[in-house]
Order: sequence, then structure tokens, then C-alpha cells
Amino acid sequence: MQTDQPAVLTPAQLSEQTGVAPGTLRVWTARHGFPGGDQQPGSRRRRYTEADVEAVRTVQRLREQGMSLAAAIAQVRGAVTTPESSIYAALRRRRPDLRPYVMVKRALLRLSHAIEDEHRARAGSGLLLGSFQSERHYRASRRRWRELSRTVGCAVALADFRSLREPAAGPIEVPLPSEHQLGREWTLIVDSPQARACLAAWEFAEARASRDSERRFEVIWSFEPAVVADATAAARSLLGDVAPSVAARIPAKPRQAGAPDTEIRFGVELANRAYGYLADDLNGRPRRRKAR
Repeated sequence: MQTDQPAVLTPAQLSEQTGVAPGTLRVWTARHGFPGGDQQPGSRRRRYTEADVEAVRTVQRLREQGMSLAAAIAQVRGAVTTPESSIYAALRRRRPDLRPYVMVKRALLRLSHAIEDEHRARAGSGLLLGSFQSERHYRASRRRWRELSRTVGCAVALADFRSLREPAAGPIEVPLPSEHQLGREWTLIVDSPQARACLAAWEFAEARASRDSERRFEVIWSFEPAVVADATAAARSLLGDVAPSVAARIPAKPRQAGAPDTEIRFGVELANRAYGYLADDLNGRPRRRKAR
């Protein structure tokens, strides 16, 4: 958690003040990036603040009330008031355990399509959100996104649109100011009981390739419900600044986690679909769908 308080508590002191065993805290950090703490330069040691103590205690109370660990952590993080600058930045800050990857655009497009298609195959409801960097990229995907948005409760597309629009068919079009960081990112969130996944990327603009398909991005993606809850909370926070009426349609609390076996099965099927799409590309069988 980001606060103005100095991070002075050791892991042992955090454990002593919260009653959570050090081993348990290490597992939470490895799996959920919580509590994050501040890592000391040149060391793997972490230090914590009083705010971290209260956050861990709150998670414990929520768990005693029957909430899952992932949902409790997501709810505590949702209460953080630190303003977000982008979904990618929010995920890196909240989930330091996530590993970023470098991908060229054609691979990132295949991964995005795999997430979208797995969501659509399950008639996914809930939230569908994407940021497209520019309106022309969205227009190239508009027909596809109209189909994707048919079953969802809230579909949102963000780009440099001229004005806020809510078409009869398709996602709500939310304009981003030219200087907004999210306008330079590639983001996808699907958050429903049937399917949860998120992806956020920023472009290496200083080394832009001459071929559009070779543009390079740093990417983080996940189908862990707690990570998707963090991405959704960040999106809601950002929309609150540029389109409050749209932000109000996104639930403030994370969706209830599904059965573990269902989540694992979704993750496996999504990974298999992504592998298949990427393999087609590597084997010289590019898919016809174009977007972004």
C-alpha cells in the first residue's frame, strides 16, 4: 500500500502485530503481492508501515466473515485512494509479483483475441473493457467488439474519440484527453462469473518498428481473479475522472470468486487457446481477424 508513512516495520514485527504467521505472509506476497511493503535497495528484505498492519488486520476480519482470501485482498485494495495514472501502472504497483513480458504487436493481438474469444465462447456477461490507443484502431475492431458486447452488462471502449457516445449496439465510447497515459496503452479486461482475465501493455515508442506488426510492447496479463479485481478497480478509478457516469456502472466491490476448479479450468482453456493462436502465427497461418 502506498502512503506517506515511513516503512520501518520488519516482516517479523508485521507478523507480531497482526497475528499472521511469517510463512503465511510470505505465501500471500508470492501469490497475491500483498502486503507489498517496500523492498530495500540491493536487498530482498521488505519493510512495512502501520497502514500495512491495518490492511492485513482487515483482510483477516473479512476472512473470518467468510470471504475468500483473494476477494478480501481485492476489497482492501479497492479502498486505497491513491489516484491511478493507468491500468498497467496500477497493476505493477499493486502486484509486484506479476512478471512483464515483451511482445510484438502481432503476438499481443493473438493473446487479446484468445481472451476475447474464450470470454465469448462462455457467453460471458459482466464487464468488457478495452483501451485502443487511437480511434482508428477501435474502428478496425468495431464489428468484432459489437459482437463481443452483446452478452455483457457493461462494455466500454476508450480511445481519442471526439465525444462520449453510447451506441444502440456496441460498447460505450469514452474519449480520453490527448495527454492521458491510458490513451497510450493497450488494455483488455473481461470480468464476469464465466470468465476473468486482464491484459495491460505499454509501447516502446522510442524504438518503433517500421512494420506495424513488429511494434514492441511490455505486457502483463493474468486470469487470477484477484489480479482481475485489481485491474477492474483501477479502471473504475480512471473512468471516475473522465466519465463518472460510466464508472458508476462498474461494481465498486469485486465480483464473488467462482469455484477453484472452475477458475483453473478456465485458465487452462484460455492458455490452450492462446497457445493455438500464437502457434498459428508462428507456423505461417495468420488469422484473418485484424484489430488495433
